[in-house]
Amino acid sequence: MFRVGVGFDAHRFDPEGKRPLKLGGVVVSTELSLKGHSDADVLLHALTDALLGAAGEPDIGELFPPSDPRWKNADSALFLKEALRRVRKKGFEVINADCVVVCDRPKISPVKGKIVENLARLLGVPTDRVNLKGKTTEGLYSPEGISVICTVLLGTVK
Repeated sequence: MFRVGVGFDAHRFDPEGKRPLKLGGVVVSTELSLKGHSDADVLLHALTDALLGAAGEPDIGELFPPSDPRWKNADSALFLKEALRRVRKKGFEVINADCVVVCDRPKISPVKGKIVENLARLLGVPTDRVNLKGKTTEGLYSPEGISVICTVLLGTVK
């Protein structure tokens, strides 16, 4: 059996720059920062939601509400690990993940390999099962932050 999940998340830039900008668990900028209750890793949030959706589980906001002080400045890898635990408990494994990061800054290409490696490590899959694309807004709207769309395919464990 196969299951598909789609996750989306978006965060505005934080002009106060209180923390480094992380994407996929990798620090990609110390000059830019994103607003958020946890560490604001928009890529891990979208990927977590894709996994939860594919498994038929509650979404990231239900499991880790921003109103809960336990998740203040939390490492988003914790959210991903819980989603994976739920996926595996239902007898599924990650077949592949495909993610699109939409932003005008920072540029994704210089850090793409590092992010893919970290996502593969977190998901427990080879790097050829993780795809990452960086896209710009092409001037369609004001680039005030970063948005991410992720799709995952799960399969039953043999």
